[in-house]
Amino acid sequence: MNLLRQAGSPALLLLRTVRAAAREGVSARECLRQLHEVGSRSAWLVVSGMAFFGAVLITIANGQARRFTGNLVILGPAYFELMVREFGPVVSALLTAARAGASHGAELSTMSIQEQVEALEMSAGDPLADLVAPRAIAGALGVPLLCIVGTMAACTSAVLTATWAFGVDGMAFVDPRFVDGWDVLAALLKSVGCGLFIPVAAASAGLRARGGVEAVGEATTRAVVAACIGCLFIDFGVALAFLLGGV
Repeated sequence: MNLLRQAGSPALLLLRTVRAAAREGVSARECLRQLHEVGSRSAWLVVSGMAFFGAVLITIANGQARRFTGNLVILGPAYFELMVREFGPVVSALLTAARAGASHGAELSTMSIQEQVEALEMSAGDPLADLVAPRAIAGALGVPLLCIVGTMAACTSAVLTATWAFGVDGMAFVDPRFVDGWDVLAALLKSVGCGLFIPVAAASAGLRARGGVEAVGEATTRAVVAACIGCLFIDFGVALAFLLGGV
């Protein structure tokens, strides 16, 4: 029941936010500021994390290849497809959820306990249109870009690791022969879905914070957990839909 509440509460908040944004409008300047917050400030974590992830995958693949086939290069095209369709979007989104989810959750929960949200409402503002909608738009734009950058970092790391550490043709790990339009579409749906969910989940946790400073910590933790679980659900849902569709 708690899991359903964590997934359902952000979904309802997103619907209310869409209605509020359509009614009140959204500040383009605030969207750009939030895009910088989500994209630029999360880029270093995504790039470094995905680079290490790619190097570790190639190291594991080398061990398995030497054990069963003796040829690491043969795994290259499959690695690239798996990175484009699955690992690139999902792992990049999880890293973004950890950083941006905590940031949004802490900021909004602090505003809640300091009654700044109530003050905004008393000034004829709408917290959903003014606080949540810019973050959701920035997430829908920023997370796909981070997923592209993260996938490139993992593939570059794989090429360098395969070439320098194992002495094989590393360019095999950016061979796109297995990648088709469905792989790209699946990656796009996952990244946009996660980009929408991460800030909305963080806002759902932050705006419900009440009490003292302890509430900020609790709301931040709930924001990160809900954002990460939501990303995994979105990944599973998109993968299952494509599987049932035969692509």
